[in-house]
Amino acid sequence: MAKYIFITGGVISSLGKGITSASIGKILESRGLKVTMMKLDPYINVDPGTMNPYQHGEVYVTEDGAETDLDLGHYERFISASMTKFNNVTTGQVYNAVIARERHGDYLGKTIQVIPHITNEIKDRIKKAASISGADIILVEVGGTVGDIESLPFLEAVRQFGLDMGKENVIYIHLTLVPYIKCAEEIKTKPTQHSVGTLREIGIQPDILICRTEKTLTNELKEKISLFCSIRKEAVIENKDVGSIYEIPLIFKNQILDEIILSHFKLISRPSDLKHWEKNVVEKVIAPKHKVTIALVGKYIALQDAYKSIYESLVHAVIANDTKVEVKKIDSEEIEKNGGDKLLEGVSGILVPGGFGSRGIEGKIKAIRFAREKGIPFLGLCLGMQCVVVEFARNCCGLKAANSTEFKPKAKYPLISLIEEQRKVKNLGGTMRLGAYPCKLKKGSLAAKVYGKQLISERHRHRYEFNNKYRKLLSKKGLVFSGIYPKENLVEIVELKNHPYFIAVQFHPEFKSKPDRSHPLFRDFIKAALERQG
Repeated sequence: MAKYIFITGGVISSLGKGITSASIGKILESRGLKVTMMKLDPYINVDPGTMNPYQHGEVYVTEDGAETDLDLGHYERFISASMTKFNNVTTGQVYNAVIARERHGDYLGKTIQVIPHITNEIKDRIKKAASISGADIILVEVGGTVGDIESLPFLEAVRQFGLDMGKENVIYIHLTLVPYIKCAEEIKTKPTQHSVGTLREIGIQPDILICRTEKTLTNELKEKISLFCSIRKEAVIENKDVGSIYEIPLIFKNQILDEIILSHFKLISRPSDLKHWEKNVVEKVIAPKHKVTIALVGKYIALQDAYKSIYESLVHAVIANDTKVEVKKIDSEEIEKNGGDKLLEGVSGILVPGGFGSRGIEGKIKAIRFAREKGIPFLGLCLGMQCVVVEFARNCCGLKAANSTEFKPKAKYPLISLIEEQRKVKNLGGTMRLGAYPCKLKKGSLAAKVYGKQLISERHRHRYEFNNKYRKLLSKKGLVFSGIYPKENLVEIVELKNHPYFIAVQFHPEFKSKPDRSHPLFRDFIKAALERQG
């Protein structure tokens, strides 16, 4: 029988439940166990696909095309399992399914209630994810903070799950904050006591407590937490602030968290092996040999989580090149107002990420022109690629009115436009080109050299495509179309010859990068930036 670990959070939001969950998954996987992960999100949206990045942060896309919470990105970066549409459940999905069955008459006249119908739907989805994965252990992260009204149906389902499956098959882990009051020079455990008390009122007694703290917890403090929260002292785990999130599995391992979990489940496994992770990931993040400055020219730079996978992919490329990256975040609207020369001065590489809407587009285009003309290594992603072809058409092909129909519906030269199937779309949610698609690379191209093969598969999340009507003209002027989706003849990659590194892609390579296996596009981008820096 599969074993289940439920992870909740208390006191405040943004404690890092996703990273904590992924780190637990990592140490259990290092013991030879098959692990999968799941996120329960309490918002009523069916998925985060239509949310503003400032509201929700990055939308993470799985291989099968699900638009999911960004925590699934952490899961895939830490463990080997691939996430699917079954690994993210929202309140919207649950109620949508129950109401649809009620309208169909499946409940045979019963009154539909939160208990048992909504909670049963939640439990069924957890069991389905476990069944499909075939995993030994399923880690289920419950979104939100204990005490929130929105999370109550999920927490009730989680409580029932322990009764249904038996205590020996379920562990409850609670992530909490143990704050340090600077003026009093004291660490306070009262918020944790209240948080655990709230969880108990719901009917859940945590087995393990993970304490976020900026100060080391003394034995006395651990004993106090243990006494007031009814948790064994050895199960009070310190999660102190660290320089890199990739250190956390080692911190948990050093406190025998994996042994505590396996002992509860009465599981026997091979010894843990995190030597590769420690040597080839953590040590290189902590003590790199070099340093390079990269400009990220985006629209959502005010929120760190809006480009979460991109920042992590840059860290992975840093590990691969044994260097440290300093990301200079530049608002593309600032370039529109003040020009790019001063803002981009001194950087060794420029990255233009994806996004939606016309705001800041002209700033991105100016940054691309700066990279092209100054010979600065450049990487464009999704909308970044679309801006590349518009910039090239305007400044190298004489099409000064070139634009995308997303920004100017009646553009004179629509370099980017909707393909026929997208013109018929009425509902915005879940209707973009989503998930993994194959791409054939041009022999002898930079793309083929970077990937080391001619057929690749990458994940997409976009609605507009390059207009093939202009491919011949742009090719004649020197833009190389080096990656094509064969079935629909859609442009996936463009690049420039006679440039240190200039490549832009319609897909999102950041979704497939891992700390111990950097994505080749990011890896070689940082390598080129290092070479430019000398």
